[in-house]
Amino acid sequence: MTVTGRTRLKMWFVLIAVFVLVVATGAALTGLYRSRASGPEARESAMHERFEKMRRELNLTDEQTTAVRTILDETRNEYRALKTELRPRFEEPRQKARARIRALLNPEQQKKFDAMVAQQDAQHDEDQKPRH
Repeated sequence: MTVTGRTRLKMWFVLIAVFVLVVATGAALTGLYRSRASGPEARESAMHERFEKMRRELNLTDEQTTAVRTILDETRNEYRALKTELRPRFEEPRQKARARIRALLNPEQQKKFDAMVAQQDAQHDEDQKPRH
């Protein structure tokens, strides 16, 4: 094989490798986006579907179904309580990071940054509201 042939072959391998990496990255980002974009309704629906699948595949009796549902509800409440307990511990480092970033910005950038942060906080608060 000539030098030109080897060079062409290497170029093809590099192009294929880049293509594969781009496809894999795109797939990963799409999955991340979908998981983040799905709100409380989608999560609730997914939990219901998983429960129904378990109920069907295990062929649970009515009594077992009620008991399992109770266990899962209690566990969900425990997770919510834990989340509520831990949330303040996450707030301090987040606020420190925001302050450090803000200190790097000029006044015009700070206004935009403050608006971005306010929008993120509002969206987060909206996402955390119970939907019943």
